[in-house]
Amino acid sequence: MTTQPGTPSTGTQPAAQPGTETAGRVIDVLLLFTDGPGELGVSRIARELGLSKAVVHRILQTLVARGMVTLDHTSRLYRLGPTTAALGARALRGSDLRAVAAQPLRKLQEETGETVTLTALVPGGRAYVDQIVSTHEVKMTVELGRRFPLHAGSSGKCVLAFLPEGEREAILTGALPALTGSTRTDADTLRGELAAIRQLGYSTSQGERQADAGSLASPLFGLDGDVRGSVSVCGPRSRFTPRFIDECAPRVSEAARDISTALGWTGEGDGSRVSAERPMTPSPTTTEGPP
Repeated sequence: MTTQPGTPSTGTQPAAQPGTETAGRVIDVLLLFTDGPGELGVSRIARELGLSKAVVHRILQTLVARGMVTLDHTSRLYRLGPTTAALGARALRGSDLRAVAAQPLRKLQEETGETVTLTALVPGGRAYVDQIVSTHEVKMTVELGRRFPLHAGSSGKCVLAFLPEGEREAILTGALPALTGSTRTDADTLRGELAAIRQLGYSTSQGERQADAGSLASPLFGLDGDVRGSVSVCGPRSRFTPRFIDECAPRVSEAARDISTALGWTGEGDGSRVSAERPMTPSPTTTEGPP
């Protein structure tokens, strides 16, 4: 609970300082753009964050002045601005995960011909941090930096499968929104699929996160054996046939092993299955399910 300025705090929590509270509100406004539709108005931001329109308007004016957001004067909607984009790009360039994954991603893209992506586990879900786009005329691209839930799509499911049981159950017993008509939203169904993913070492998806898209992903592990993210191959659903998935699975798993090794993973922890076992043909649980 936030203590209002000038109000004595109770218990062991210190009173929030005015500057800290203001900074927190500014950050909350910026973060809302990463999960929302991309363009937001004052009323929606105020409603989502429980702030007055006057407070939201002042925050937005400050952000506009610094290029963090921009205002469309016709629609009166705000969107992230060039300064925010520059900060995000700088952060991505400095990512160790992206650096060590560059060569395996390039090799995987050349081997499969499809778009390959790199996903990182982030608070509240996962986010794409890099991609190499297919040279096919019809192809799939992803939005870097946007946060997605872990239960939808192969890149998220293979991360969710290898989270500690307590964290995994907290997600499965919470809200499981449908991103498409094919998203799995039943916790028991997901539990069964996640168990299969832990045995296979990879996950597949047909339209779960993005309609008409197919994908296959393997998890990435760090020095401590904890799951860090995933690497995936994705493209039009029509090209992700059972035969293509069978051919692609060992290549994706190999790329994931190479990246994990570069991150310091030694084969210990949950990731040992990915290293020790050659991927098997996906079971109906993983191949029929919606990316």
